[in-house]
Amino acid sequence: MKKDEVPQDEGNLSKNNVRELLYATDDQGNYTTALSKGWEPKSIALSNAMDDISERMELAKSDVKAGKASPIVYFMEASKMDLGILASYVSMWQWRVKRHFKPSVFANLSDKVLQKYADAFDIDINQLKNFKAD
Repeated sequence: MKKDEVPQDEGNLSKNNVRELLYATDDQGNYTTALSKGWEPKSIALSNAMDDISERMELAKSDVKAGKASPIVYFMEASKMDLGILASYVSMWQWRVKRHFKPSVFANLSDKVLQKYADAFDIDINQLKNFKAD
């Protein structure tokens, strides 16, 4: 897109007085950078994604509260991770991480394993161990 066509829609970025750096072409066809206040379709997509994440967090919280899932599930959603990403962060196979989603298995995890999860979620191990889904 040309530099003078860079979107300047009011959105989440402009509300916080932030601009996004984009690449555009100048009058001679050379690539240059331009600042954008936002682009409505992108703002809508980001808002929808954040709503989806919030719903999954609430579902995970209710599953933890009901004893259907371990706190790992909630913190994975809160950290905007999926099973594959979490498994790579904790250096474990996905099937093993998925097994840790079970409350009965989670209750028997060692502090060493729990610390890997706490580090991945950037929380204290006690937050993970003592998570209350209230």
